[in-house]
Amino acid sequence: MSEQLNLLEDLIRKARAAGADAADAVLFDSASVSLSQRLGKPEKLERSESGDLGLRVFVGRRQAIVSSTDRSAEALGALVERAVAMARVVPEDPFAGLADPEQLSRSHPDLDICDPSEPATDRLIEQAREAEEAALAVEGVTNSEGADAGWSRSTVAIAASNGFAGSYGVSRQSLSVSVLAGTGTGMERDYDYDSKVYGSDLRAAAEIGREAGERAVRRLNPRKVKSTRVPVVFDPRVSRGLLGHLLGAISGPSIARGTSFLKDKMGQVIFPEAITIIDDPHVKRGLRSRPFDAEGVEVTRHTIIDGGRLTTWLLDLRSARQLGLTTTGHASRGTSGPPSPSPANVYMAAGKRSRADILAEIKDGFYVTDLMGMGVNGVTGDYSRGAGGFWIENGQITYPVNEMTIAGNLKEMFLNMEAADDLELRFGMDAPTVRIDGLTIAGV
Repeated sequence: MSEQLNLLEDLIRKARAAGADAADAVLFDSASVSLSQRLGKPEKLERSESGDLGLRVFVGRRQAIVSSTDRSAEALGALVERAVAMARVVPEDPFAGLADPEQLSRSHPDLDICDPSEPATDRLIEQAREAEEAALAVEGVTNSEGADAGWSRSTVAIAASNGFAGSYGVSRQSLSVSVLAGTGTGMERDYDYDSKVYGSDLRAAAEIGREAGERAVRRLNPRKVKSTRVPVVFDPRVSRGLLGHLLGAISGPSIARGTSFLKDKMGQVIFPEAITIIDDPHVKRGLRSRPFDAEGVEVTRHTIIDGGRLTTWLLDLRSARQLGLTTTGHASRGTSGPPSPSPANVYMAAGKRSRADILAEIKDGFYVTDLMGMGVNGVTGDYSRGAGGFWIENGQITYPVNEMTIAGNLKEMFLNMEAADDLELRFGMDAPTVRIDGLTIAGV
C-alpha cells in the first residue's frame, strides 16, 4: 500500500507548494464481483474495479474538496490548482481544520479485516445455487425472487500535512436469497442473508436458503388485529434498527444544530439501568472495524450507554469544535465530501432473560419481524412505522399479522426497553430480541 500513500503524500506536497496552508487526501482502490440467479438460471455476473481519490485543502479557515479517478500527473496537477483556487473564494469555516499531532493514531492494530483470498466465481455461483435450491425445497415455497452472492475488497489510504499517513484493506463476502410462498393474492415473501469479512465465516448456503423458505411459509394466511396498546417484541433482525435511531440522535452535527430529540440528554438516564450499548472499532474481523478514523485520529472503544446513561456523542473534529469538545474518533468520509461522524461496530449487550421468558409474561402482544417506511422524526423522537410479524397470545407466538403500524416516541420507547439474552454479532450493528411495553398498534 506504500504506492498509494506515496501518491497522496506527493499530492499534499504539491498542494502546499500551490498555496494551501494544510491539506489531506484519501484514496480508495476497490474490486468486486456480484452475481445473481433465479430459478436456477444466471441473471447477472459482474466484476468491477475502481479507483478514486479526493484532496481537501485549507487556505486559512477556508476549505475545498476535489476528487478524481484520473491519476495521471497532468490530471493531479489540475486537481491541485482547482482545489486551491476554490479554497481561496469559499466562505470561512471557523471549525474546519486537521487534527492536532497529539490526536493522531500512531499504532495501527491488526484487526484481520481483509481476507487475502478472492473466491472463485464458480464458488460464488455454487453458493447462490445451494441457497436457492434449499429455499425452494421448503414445503409451501412456490417461487423465487433469486439468490445473490458477492465479494469485494478495498484499499483505504489517508495522508495529511499534519504528519499522518495510514492505509488498510477491507473485504466483504455476502450471500442472500428471497423467495415466495403461497399462491395468487395470498403469496408472502421473505428472505435471509449473511455478510462477513472472510467468506469462510459465512453461514452455510443451505442454512441461509432453508431459513428464507421457512420464514416465507410462516407468513402465510396473515390476519389483521384491532388497534390497541400492547407490548411489542422486536426480532433481532429489526431490533438493531432501534440502535440506528439512537446513533442518528447522538451524531455531533445533529447536536450542534440542535435538531436532535436527545440534544439535552448528555449524562442522563435514557434507558433502563440494565441496558448497555457499546461502540467498538477493534472487533477482530468486524464488519465496521477500523484502525483509525478518516481524519487519522485514534479510535477507541466507547460505552455509549452505560447502565442506561448516555455518556458520549459521536464526534468528528468539526462537530467536536462546534460543541467545545474533543473528537471521539468517529470521522468517516468519501472522496468528494468532508468528514462526518459514523459509528464502528455497535451492539446492545445481551440481557439476562431469554426470549421465551420475555414472551411468557405477555397475554397479548406483537412480535415484529419486518419494518417498513421511514416514519421517525429525529427532532421530536416521534416514531411511526409499518410493521409485520406475528401475534403473541398467552406467551406464545401464534398467527402471522401484517399491514400494522407501530406508534410511539423514542424517548419513552428507550426507557421501556428490555433486552433478551440472544445477542449475536453478525452485521456490525446488532441487538438481541428487544421488548418495549406500551406501544400503540394501529390495525383494522
